[in-house]
Amino acid sequence: MNRARIFLKRILTPVTILLVPHGGTRSVSIRIPVVAIATSVCLFLIGTVFVVAVSVRVVEYHRMQERLSIISAQFLEMKGTILSLKQAEKDFRKLFSLKSKSAVLESSSPGDTGSLDMEVLKEQIDAAMQSVSDIRRYIAGQKDIFLATPVGWPVAGTLSSPYGYRNHPVYEERKFHTGVDISVPSGSEVKATANGIVSFAGWTENSGIVVVAEHGHGFSTAYAHNRKALVRVGQRVARGDVIAMSGSTGVSTGPHVHYEIWRNGRHTDPVVFLARR
Repeated sequence: MNRARIFLKRILTPVTILLVPHGGTRSVSIRIPVVAIATSVCLFLIGTVFVVAVSVRVVEYHRMQERLSIISAQFLEMKGTILSLKQAEKDFRKLFSLKSKSAVLESSSPGDTGSLDMEVLKEQIDAAMQSVSDIRRYIAGQKDIFLATPVGWPVAGTLSSPYGYRNHPVYEERKFHTGVDISVPSGSEVKATANGIVSFAGWTENSGIVVVAEHGHGFSTAYAHNRKALVRVGQRVARGDVIAMSGSTGVSTGPHVHYEIWRNGRHTDPVVFLARR
């Protein structure tokens, strides 16, 4: 009991704080119990610890916000990439009639912890997009070759003279026939067999009115003995466009179309290309 009284007496014992101004005014004394001073010190320490803890939390919060922004930007970038990949997938499904290539997007599965390795996924999607781009370029190149390759008959008629050596019907001597003759009524529509640009359209002494088209990839075609040319030099033509009206001009025994195909500077048998579709 006496110890408690002594303890209470000590902590309640006031401490005088004297404030002495530098001027001529009177000094001020403040009496504060020891317990009040101890309480103030404790509150100050607690407040300091609290402020430090809050400051650490604020720093961590800003770091998390920055990380979240980076992750969000990566997701937005990959979302655009995935949309492009899906669009490319639709295009190829139309071209090849294949099933969905969803395995590309599922190639990186979540790990045991449920996290997603975004860098690995991004690399795999970039690789897939590069592959898609390569396939697109390949298809574009193959399409150009296809459009430049003569396909089908330039006119609906009957094959009357094949490619190769023959007895010339006018000169009556054995000569090499560099094309094929297709018998048709005069005035029939003569059509281009491939996309290209007209390089000649006019009169020649032996072949009459001739139309020549350059198609690229080494291909050229010629259509001779026409009654009239319907195109001019430099004009672009597409496969199936009417370029002339058939006739019997030049050295000819009757209305027909002399059709030639040149490949890499050498004439070739058109029969192989007539059978194509």
